Amino acid sequence: MATTKGRATKTSRAAGTKKPRLPKDVAAAVTAACDKKAEDVIVLDLRKTGGFTDYYFVICTAANTRQMAAIADSVQDTLRESLNERPALAEGVDKSEWILLDYFNFVVHVFSRECRAFYGLERLWGNAERHEIS
Repeated sequence: MATTKGRATKTSRAAGTKKPRLPKDVAAAVTAACDKKAEDVIVLDLRKTGGFTDYYFVICTAANTRQMAAIADSVQDTLRESLNERPALAEGVDKSEWILLDYFNFVVHVFSRECRAFYGLERLWGNAERHEIS
């Protein structure tokens, strides 16, 4: 993953091309999660899926509960300090299996491995445009 002026992108090794740009706040959240060693980071662009959705999902996995909290804290701190954004809703911080941070335009999901496999958001939103970060 390369980071350019607050944008997180993944460069294709074969063609040397970059994926479409992510909004600044979404890219900042991705970078903050990756800085805390989040695994299997993907961004789902739900804007073209139809229905009521008009935002992004940032989905990642943490190896343990301590890392889950660190990732969520990093995302919140980064967005507050760099963009003056705070989540409208933060859920699951106490349970540490699935932390959800809702920023209106996008939602950050930090999962344990087991919880991510169980809920399968990638399968549920299979028609969304998918940006694999790591």
